[in-house]
Amino acid sequence: MNTLILGIGNPILTDDGVGIKIARKLKEGNARLKVIETSEAGIALLDLIAGYNKLIIIDSIKIEKGKPGDLYKLELEDLKPSKDFSSSHGIGIATAFGLGQRLGYRMPKFVSIYAVNIKDNSTFGEECTEEVKERIPFIAKQIIEKEKL
Repeated sequence: MNTLILGIGNPILTDDGVGIKIARKLKEGNARLKVIETSEAGIALLDLIAGYNKLIIIDSIKIEKGKPGDLYKLELEDLKPSKDFSSSHGIGIATAFGLGQRLGYRMPKFVSIYAVNIKDNSTFGEECTEEVKERIPFIAKQIIEKEKL
């Protein structure tokens, strides 16, 4: 099964780059893994993900009740497609995925989404906050175990 690991984030906004950092960590542990790092979102992801059987997305999320570094596993069905294109990110991944299917893209059959709760996504900096940074190896290990990579 051809699998793509997609690390999403902005690498110069502290914790927002955690998805990219975790994807790099996974690649360090297994050079055979296909990993793409991107700051793109929504419809721009279609050309990156089309043609793969399995897609693993790693991104950040900011949940007030959670602790920085908490990991949440989601499925595409957990994200509600939007008919409103007014978001600052354009359209969400669920909407883009549905659009890709309707446009005839060969979309992945299996999709896992890993969201890492973050502390700071507004300060310029290439390093994650300590709370998030110290959890990266553990999170990478959790993804390896759950996805059998």
